[in-house]
Amino acid sequence: MNTIGHRRALLAVAVIAASGLFGPAAAASPVGARALPAATPASADGSALDHVEKVDDRQLNMYVHSAAMNKVIRLEVIRPADTSVPRPTLYLLNGAGGGQDSATWKAKTDVVDFFADKNVNVVTPVGGAYSYYTDWQKPDPVLGVNKWTTFLTEELPPIVDATLGTSGVNAIAGLSMSGTSVLGLAESAPSLYRAVGAFSGCAETSTTPGRDYVTFVVNFRGGDVTNMWGPPSDPAWVANDPVVNAEKLRGIDLYISNGTGLPGPHETLDGPSIDGDPAVLANQVIVGGVIEAGTNQCTHALADRLTSLGIPATYDFRPTGTHSWGYWQDDLHNSWPMIERSLT
Repeated sequence: MNTIGHRRALLAVAVIAASGLFGPAAAASPVGARALPAATPASADGSALDHVEKVDDRQLNMYVHSAAMNKVIRLEVIRPADTSVPRPTLYLLNGAGGGQDSATWKAKTDVVDFFADKNVNVVTPVGGAYSYYTDWQKPDPVLGVNKWTTFLTEELPPIVDATLGTSGVNAIAGLSMSGTSVLGLAESAPSLYRAVGAFSGCAETSTTPGRDYVTFVVNFRGGDVTNMWGPPSDPAWVANDPVVNAEKLRGIDLYISNGTGLPGPHETLDGPSIDGDPAVLANQVIVGGVIEAGTNQCTHALADRLTSLGIPATYDFRPTGTHSWGYWQDDLHNSWPMIERSLT
């Protein structure tokens, strides 16, 4: 088998096996100390707040109707410690499962406790599994209508700002699949986000193996990647490649991280989500190691491109570490000081 064929085979095995590793209209009312506007918050295309559910004193669920996708999207929200003045917003995206499985920030990390004393709105959409949070060219028989770039960059921000009384200052972060997406979203709306955190994402999408990786991820859930960006010859692949379009990241604070795939401090029986199970540990070491090694190659390509353009970034290239939640929790903690400075 040649080098490219071997790489594709490894990626195929990794994506197929990854499911075991990463987890199986009301009127507006006051939220926190700041009252919601009297009118229902809406965006220019007719997208609008559907309703809000209170979870506890610091958490709520917002339901927003997307005109582009013609459906209601649930958003998990963590409110600031102090809501007496407008606060910024961190859009925190889940991985390939889109928050529709058990592999989520809330289920796998300390995200709620971590933000307990921080003055920021944390907004996480639930949906978009295996969609790359991009605008698809066509509806997909399995994955449906996906217009996530439109939703996240045009429809949602004014509704979030009006509903939560934010400062209008934003950042975005994501891991794995969405570690690719957050870069593309920032490039599509460069004035929307002051900071981006990209954790273990494959930023290349129009090259080999980047295109193959995207294809395997979408196909894993039964989607047809040609409905997303067309056949490999379609210019949409290049237009959506964060490495090719890296110039659009200029002026945005960037935090970019990746491990090598080698076992590290979280590959232990008492590590996060392993719970003493040797089979889970073996899966994380083997499958998570292969995937992280692949994204490591992509992430270094992004770093090389940014360096060639003279665009600064904060990098955390770990000498070890697999594609797993313990490291992404570390990434969230480690990136926060930079993100927080960007939001103030």
